[in-house]
Amino acid sequence: MIRSILLSVALLWSLDSTARGTGDLGIVIERADGSVQVIETSTNSSLGRIEGLGDLSHASAVYSRDEQYAYIFGRDGGLSKIDIINKKLVKRVMQSGNSIGGAISQDGRLVAVSNYTPGGVKVFDAETLELVADIPATYGSQDQQSKVIGLVDAPGQKFVFSLWDAGEIWVADMSDTSKPKITKFKDIGLNPYDALITPDGRYYIAGLFGEDGMAMLDLWNLDAGVKRILDGYGKGEQKLPVYKMPHLEGWAIAGNYAFVPAVGHHEVLVINTLDWSEAGRIKVHGQPVFVMARPDGRNIWVNFAVPNNDTLQVIDTQSLKIIKTLTPGKGVLHMEFEPRGGQVWASVRDEDRIAVFDTETFEQLTSFAAKKPSGIFFTARAHRTGL
Repeated sequence: MIRSILLSVALLWSLDSTARGTGDLGIVIERADGSVQVIETSTNSSLGRIEGLGDLSHASAVYSRDEQYAYIFGRDGGLSKIDIINKKLVKRVMQSGNSIGGAISQDGRLVAVSNYTPGGVKVFDAETLELVADIPATYGSQDQQSKVIGLVDAPGQKFVFSLWDAGEIWVADMSDTSKPKITKFKDIGLNPYDALITPDGRYYIAGLFGEDGMAMLDLWNLDAGVKRILDGYGKGEQKLPVYKMPHLEGWAIAGNYAFVPAVGHHEVLVINTLDWSEAGRIKVHGQPVFVMARPDGRNIWVNFAVPNNDTLQVIDTQSLKIIKTLTPGKGVLHMEFEPRGGQVWASVRDEDRIAVFDTETFEQLTSFAAKKPSGIFFTARAHRTGL
């Protein structure tokens, strides 16, 4: 009996002593160096760096279901699979000339990438990164190819995306990977520039750059087609310059309200999600880029495009008023809330650092070095639709 116990103990000690869970992990994109830092939120520290990931100037990431692997979508068309536990690059494929983001399927077996050049969506096996499907974004009588943006995953093994040049929304059902079923919605508005999907996976909403308004598709009722919401929200007003396109995937929803950035206006638009009508506008410091809700929905945090990108503003969702303005430093590009919302991380690109704030007191808790940081992505995203 004693010998058996000793053998068991010896076996346990022989296992990798560095084995750990993934629930408190994340990554920071280092856009200038083609690298990511692996970070953890339990003590707010950096665990190491993974390099060799190409052009990350507009990179995003999704996670495998077990949270061990992240898939990095680079601007140069590179798709990289990294192991954040062992901090290494598993595989990298150059799948296009210019890409703008991606998504992972509901079952975690497919990774899709949206491409500018050539326009379309490519779908890969999440385990091997072998190509599964190629969906060219062709439109019009001349078979032109459109840039694809706003790619998200949706329930039912679907991907939904928008075509910038064509003004269309496509739904790709990947239940049968050998025969993807594509449903197309045309004439949805001019130049959809980004999109979001509601947390329940029901509504897909594309922002329009070429006109005021948004296009909404009810994925439960595709036969109803696309509905216009917030139509003409800036009518009669002169638009301001847009130096950086707002991002919608970090959108905020709190109670019955949704909060989205207005294009060409220094405002956050408030939407009543019961009927998708405009419920208000909040004047802010500049052109909003990310408008993000603390996980409990109590506050909204907003960052801004140049020349106002040294600032964060916090909006109270009950009063719809700004309750705090912070100036973390030059080039605040991205925010990410810890899963329970007690802290928020912000990348301060032009000062080569990450800043972490308490979301109750708004005090900066810590800061550490990063090489031109941009996107911050925690592993909790693995279990959320559309992220």
